[in-house]
Amino acid sequence: MQKSENKSKLTKFLDAALSLKVTIVALAMLMVLVVACTLAQVDMGTNGAVNAYMRSFVVWWKPTGQNFSIPIFPGGTTVGFVLGVNLIASQLRGLARTWAKLGLWLVHIGLVLLVTAEFVSAALQVDARLAIEEGQTVSFVERPQEFELAILDTSDPKLDDVYGVPESLLKGGGTIAIPGTPLSLRVHAYFKNTELGRKAEGDPPTMATMGVGTGVTVKEAPPVTSDDEHNRPATFVEPLAAGKSYGTWLVSAAMGAPQAFVHEGHTYQLSMRPRREYLPYALTLKKFSHDVYPGTDIPKNFSSLVHLVDKPAGEERDVLIFMNQPLRYAGRTFYQASFGKGDTLSVLQVVENPGWLLPYISCALVTLGLLIHFAMGLRRAQRKRQRQAAAAQNA
Repeated sequence: MQKSENKSKLTKFLDAALSLKVTIVALAMLMVLVVACTLAQVDMGTNGAVNAYMRSFVVWWKPTGQNFSIPIFPGGTTVGFVLGVNLIASQLRGLARTWAKLGLWLVHIGLVLLVTAEFVSAALQVDARLAIEEGQTVSFVERPQEFELAILDTSDPKLDDVYGVPESLLKGGGTIAIPGTPLSLRVHAYFKNTELGRKAEGDPPTMATMGVGTGVTVKEAPPVTSDDEHNRPATFVEPLAAGKSYGTWLVSAAMGAPQAFVHEGHTYQLSMRPRREYLPYALTLKKFSHDVYPGTDIPKNFSSLVHLVDKPAGEERDVLIFMNQPLRYAGRTFYQASFGKGDTLSVLQVVENPGWLLPYISCALVTLGLLIHFAMGLRRAQRKRQRQAAAAQNA
């Protein structure tokens, strides 16, 4: 008897969870999130708004002047997961496995694939940029939202050895060994965003004992998320080698020039920069074009003529990148994004997304499914009218 009651409760729960009402509510919540995310981009920027609303389990609200946050709405991850489970379960349980339901099967599969695509993008998509001047050859991209402490061994005049320490390690503090070198770094402090100023009388003492940091005041600032603002991380690190300390240095993204010290004849430079990812191929900017409408200063088109060289793959060719016509190569997509320096600098947005085809496949399946479903419905209606006409003639 008890098992029968438990089974009945479970059945009722599944019926409620997999009902069409859940689908409608989830879709309505997604529309609310899309509108809220769009409006929030004004203050938070694109990445900040997407992460806060669409790629989170819960949307949080922080009251003005308070240090706590309140959950106010399910995030896109939660709503998307519920919608995906609802669609899969309702399809397997509610749709008959017949040719008559082929259109609805394709529509459901397309919607499930669309939700899956967002999860894949949230987990695997990597956004970067490539800034390149005319005549310059570049074989790396930068992630402007992430930073690293770069250590350059400049002893060889022909080639610099570069070692990068990601900010995730700097946040943890402690002592970090630099592979391939005799160096290790003792991290005394790390700040996601800072404001630097010249040290004045009465300012608190600085942790820096070497370099320009001895005369600089560091004030921690709240991190920024707007597209037109950038964080300026800073860290106090102490290079160690062979049991010797080379003092504590302030390394900041706000400092233009790197700082250096010498160990056993090797000169090492310290700098904070956007995290770099080196490519197995190189791009050379041959020409950047900034076209405007005749008689105006209104932009008409931006384009970059680049020369691609991938020696391991035997690839070498010229490629024209312009608006709505990116370069897709080796799993990355290069979009024309911005420019500068009197139209001699081109900035390309670089997106690496293994699931970039999924939304297109999803839309194609949904469209095909709707066409099949309506075509079958129209065919059934025509057959019904023919039967009714034949019955009327026989009568």
